[in-house]
Amino acid sequence: MITRRLVLAGAAALAFTASASANDWKAKYPELTFAVVPAENASGVTERWTPFVDYLSKQLGVKVTLRIANDYAAVIEGQRAGNIHIASYGSASFARARLTGVKSEAFANDINADGSTGYYSVFFVKANSPYKKIDDLKGKNLGLVDPNSTSGNNVPRFELDKLGIHDADSYFGKVVFTGSHENAMLALAQGTVEVAANQWTSDDDSTLAQMLTKGMLKNADGSAMKKDDFRIIHKSAPIINGPYAYNSELPEEAKAAIAKAFFDAPAKDKAAFDRLSDGQKKGFHPATTKDWDGTIELIKFVDALRKKKAS
Repeated sequence: MITRRLVLAGAAALAFTASASANDWKAKYPELTFAVVPAENASGVTERWTPFVDYLSKQLGVKVTLRIANDYAAVIEGQRAGNIHIASYGSASFARARLTGVKSEAFANDINADGSTGYYSVFFVKANSPYKKIDDLKGKNLGLVDPNSTSGNNVPRFELDKLGIHDADSYFGKVVFTGSHENAMLALAQGTVEVAANQWTSDDDSTLAQMLTKGMLKNADGSAMKKDDFRIIHKSAPIINGPYAYNSELPEEAKAAIAKAFFDAPAKDKAAFDRLSDGQKKGFHPATTKDWDGTIELIKFVDALRKKKAS
């Protein structure tokens, strides 16, 4: 005879089994590594990301360790080896990872303050310089970010090609990879380069805006530089915000838990979330790997440019 007690006991057993199954992944992955590429100096990255990583550890029930990668290539190779479980990618670096067979799946990207999910690659010059357009900079020095940077190398080269500059290295006096978005702006401020490529969403949401807020850019007399000390002379078409991606080989339960923790962050730990972008982002937007298919075409274009130059 089936009694209410038996039904309740069966339901409890099923619930326990489902819960245990959902948590099985934690035994196999007691620690997850989350890699980010610094747009700023390492200490700034640690301060910005540590509260969020601590939040992830609490939500997931396993230790999440922050890894500050030297460059995008280190993130790509780390995910290829399975040593990086979650990564913050730029659009171009994620496309490069996919092109080279890395098993990585996008699950989210940032939502900007205005609700959009994209940004721009821009060329900055100092406002007191005579340069009004790219044509004025032939023979001058160009500061780029990283070979795998979307806004700091790949899109700039694509934009230059559209302007008829098919070989940036011969057009400019020198093309310098500065290593980070902050370093590119520092090189411009200090006069090492006359023009610098960088990321820009709005006047209040960019690497430049963050650096000005922190007082990192100085005039020759030591006074703090201002927004008006810089000028944008060229802006690209919109670029989709880079993805957060997890290793494809993680259990589905782990992937679901990671994605949920991201999407819940603005409500569950607003302070940690706001610290990521100085309060400039609204949240995380659900994304899929296919959202970056168009970026793969950009990478192929830049690769073709390199091959053409090499030949």
